[in-house]
Amino acid sequence: MGDVNVIQMPLWQLFAMVVAPFGLLAVVVTLLRRRIRRRSAEKGDPDWSVPQLEGAAGHSLIHRWDVRCKIVTIIVYSFMITAIRQMTPALVAIGLSCLVLIVARVSMTKVLMRILAIAGFITMFLLVMPFTVPLHKGDTVIVFGGLNWLQFSMRGFNLAATIAAKAVAITLLMEPLLATAPLPVTLQGLSRLGVPDMAGQMVLLSYRYINVFRHEARRMATGMQVRGFRKRTGVATVQALANFLGMLFVRSFERTERVFDAMRARGYRGLFPEQTLKRQRPADLVGAGLWLTVGVALLVFDRMIV
Repeated sequence: MGDVNVIQMPLWQLFAMVVAPFGLLAVVVTLLRRRIRRRSAEKGDPDWSVPQLEGAAGHSLIHRWDVRCKIVTIIVYSFMITAIRQMTPALVAIGLSCLVLIVARVSMTKVLMRILAIAGFITMFLLVMPFTVPLHKGDTVIVFGGLNWLQFSMRGFNLAATIAAKAVAITLLMEPLLATAPLPVTLQGLSRLGVPDMAGQMVLLSYRYINVFRHEARRMATGMQVRGFRKRTGVATVQALANFLGMLFVRSFERTERVFDAMRARGYRGLFPEQTLKRQRPADLVGAGLWLTVGVALLVFDRMIV
């Protein structure tokens, strides 16, 4: 460790610098998830037999943007964000993503749900990488309580924080991408860009019925609880859960067959009716060019930082 800068700290600092912040983060994430679930319960159980495919009403610039330009631009820009190496440009990328959210006027509740969905993934990086990253010459490490095997690398923490910031910046862009146009229109845009039609149909049907199957599973679970089922650590619980999963699979398969028969009866021959896509305007291409220019400028700024 002659080429590494070592900072000695008492062992209790480990709890103040690592355990306490991550414990607080876990508590905040748990409370936010419970609050969102409570709000959803207060609004009542929606009719999942008709999931929202058209929840894209809006008049922002992102709503009026051609869906093909929007898909290509956001995907290419997301790859640019992944190429960032420094923390400061990653934070700038988060700020730009927040600006896009404001312009798009999307639901902040859904944005928060997407962030909470990746919270565990991000926390894993922040907790594991500082203790496991290989040491390089000139690195600064913190040793707690004289335990040389417990080394907290500041370079590892900076690397983990940069990865987390890039993940957040990209996740924030998913809501403007998916919520500013109806899903069938977005999938048709992907088809026009060369994605196979069958892939788009599978995504649309999966979205159409995944919530139906969730509703079916919730209804079956409620029925089991009414009949006195309680989760315990025993063989009987395992058998009940196995029967539950088996019945859910059978019911889902039967429903899928009925849906397919209904589609064929209505004339389905492998293609869905296409939505009318808006004609591309010069302003759409200009907007895509400006956005990608911002991404290139962000990469140049990242490479200029020493």
